[in-house]
Amino acid sequence: MVSDGTGETATAAVRAALVQFRPSWHLHTYGDLRQPQQARDLINEAARVGALVVFTLVDQEALHALQAAAVAKQVETVDLLSPLVLRLAQHLGSEPLHRVGFLHGYTDEYFARVNAVEFAVRHDDGANTHDLADADIVLVGVSRTSKTPLSMYLAQRGFKTANVPIVPGTVFPSELLALRPEIVFGLMISPDTLMTIRETRERTLGTDAQAYSGYSDFSEIQKELDGARRLFQKHGWRVVHISGRAVEETASRILHLLDLPYERPKA
Repeated sequence: MVSDGTGETATAAVRAALVQFRPSWHLHTYGDLRQPQQARDLINEAARVGALVVFTLVDQEALHALQAAAVAKQVETVDLLSPLVLRLAQHLGSEPLHRVGFLHGYTDEYFARVNAVEFAVRHDDGANTHDLADADIVLVGVSRTSKTPLSMYLAQRGFKTANVPIVPGTVFPSELLALRPEIVFGLMISPDTLMTIRETRERTLGTDAQAYSGYSDFSEIQKELDGARRLFQKHGWRVVHISGRAVEETASRILHLLDLPYERPKA
């Protein structure tokens, strides 16, 4: 993904398309590409790793440099923005302004998103629970239930999101139990899926990746999930199943349950 702005809009579009395919792909976003040499360097890298380049470039020099380099290096590209801009120009009978980064200017909405992301980072994995009441959404779940990716995705949409882990033998912070239950969501996953995820993590990072004894044992995982289920029911937290769902789908489900728009509306 290549953009002369943040790349957020195009990345969201590509992710929505990639949901249709098995997770054997890697997506990298390169923002603030404004110079022709940057475009040529990026195409060289894409050629080296055999990547498809999807771009939204407004700056004409950078755009032409990228396209020329792609032809020379036989790199496949997809232009997400130009065909739409052309059709809009024809329909509206007006020339486009070609303003680089105009979509993501420094508006109140932009700063709200920045604040939400900063909040999510500060409140990842049970940190800084003293101001948990400021959260729009709180996620609770056992280890490896996509709490952090989901928190960051919701934050990118403008919602202040915190996540708190369920760790065997530990108790929840009092600040979490004092929250309105409707903003707290328990993340649930099938034991088979969770075991596979944890085994993969152990193979990748070694046994040091284990959070506790029995981390990837199937019977222990079942007990963990049963305990989580009881906790969710006890505290009146709604359950969201993540098995087989992309982060975007789970986020959409949570916002639907909260009767919130997909993105935080402008102030």
